[in-house]
Amino acid sequence: MESFLIKALQLMLSLSILVGFHEFGHYIFARIFGIRVERFFLFFDYKFALLSFKREAKSLVVKVCDKLKFDIPMWAAKPSDTEFGVGWIPFGGYVKIAGMIDESMDLEQMKQPMQPWEFRSKPAWQRLLVMVAGVLFNFILAIIIYAAVTFHWGETYLPFENATAGMEFSQPALDSGFRNGDIILAADGEKLEYLNNETLHAIIEAQQVSVLRDGAEVAVAIDDSMMLKIMQQNTGFASYRIPPVVYMVEENMGAHAAGIVKGDKIVGIDSTAVGSLTELRLALESYKSQTVDVTFMRADSLMTASVAVDSLARIGVAITPINQLFTFVTKKYTFWESIPRGVEIGVSRLTNYVSDFKYVFTKEGAQSLGGFGSIGSLFAPSWDWYSFWSMTAFLSVILAFMNILPIPALDGGHVLFLLYEVITRRKPGDKFLEIAQTIGLFLLFGLLIYANANDIVRFFFK
Repeated sequence: MESFLIKALQLMLSLSILVGFHEFGHYIFARIFGIRVERFFLFFDYKFALLSFKREAKSLVVKVCDKLKFDIPMWAAKPSDTEFGVGWIPFGGYVKIAGMIDESMDLEQMKQPMQPWEFRSKPAWQRLLVMVAGVLFNFILAIIIYAAVTFHWGETYLPFENATAGMEFSQPALDSGFRNGDIILAADGEKLEYLNNETLHAIIEAQQVSVLRDGAEVAVAIDDSMMLKIMQQNTGFASYRIPPVVYMVEENMGAHAAGIVKGDKIVGIDSTAVGSLTELRLALESYKSQTVDVTFMRADSLMTASVAVDSLARIGVAITPINQLFTFVTKKYTFWESIPRGVEIGVSRLTNYVSDFKYVFTKEGAQSLGGFGSIGSLFAPSWDWYSFWSMTAFLSVILAFMNILPIPALDGGHVLFLLYEVITRRKPGDKFLEIAQTIGLFLLFGLLIYANANDIVRFFFK
């Protein structure tokens, strides 16, 4: 229960930051062009708000004109009497821009005479920048976070060459030809250094991957369906293999009674060879509440002992953490070095996500869609700032891309119609925009219901 609450709090805080920054992008560009912003709310305020106040603000153009003693253009003269607030529904947020058909569906305002400070009265290029600003700000936020994370924590990773026990692969990867214990070398001849998001995409997009297997280099042909199977089974691709080297022995348990000590490396359970923590756990499952022969290495000696297994398939040992078994590398960045690295990571995350988006249109991809439960599960069960900020940056990339999709009710829908206006010099009618906005809202609500229904099905029926 505690881990659930921590994940929920992280999700709420992350979405609040992302949505607030996104809407601030719309707000600041609207004010630059002298467009009145009627409301700026964090969370939704159906019927009532937890907090709200009004602030009259001059546009940037007015401030510059005041400073330089220039005449104020009529289109920028209207101040923005903006109501700022916090709603009670703790997801999302919005800005209500005067003279714009948006999710508020304020059609009465659109029936009034056009005013020079309204969105609809501005040139198409200004309206286009206002709509693109939210997406732009989300991507900029992702870059800022990645740069800050890189500067503060650096990058710590385990090179494949240092992980001498190799990798442990999911079933879809095993079906494609990988074997547990393989050490990954290269994808289509390009050397791969360590396991991360970029490495995974390089492997998925490759024709073949070179691995070190039993001292020999082996080529694994990549199955085009591997990624779909990974999405369908929700198993991931691979993880580093952790050798079952004893770190601690619990008193009054089977291993302690059998004389197993810290530093012993378990290599077999009865007649089953084990080379990793996962294999050890699976092997012990067959011997609950029984006694089994455990084979282990102590220095250069191979030893065997009869060990009692309890009803939970435990023998009373803790396995040595991976960072004490293998040499990790930490790369530090100066402030100025972290900025281009942040840009590099942000661009890489975006291009990889765009590349993965094609899978959404497959059966497996559609089934893998998730709602708030799936997003929340991505956060760490205990509060960890590195994990929180890394996930927030990634969600900011996702939000930027999803919002620019050419779907009515999203920023991308508005951008699509504005581009049409710029190219044809014909403005879509208000009635058309109203219908498009309504259709877009129905599509979004339908997708939201479907994604969250997938979460429910996975939680209760799988």
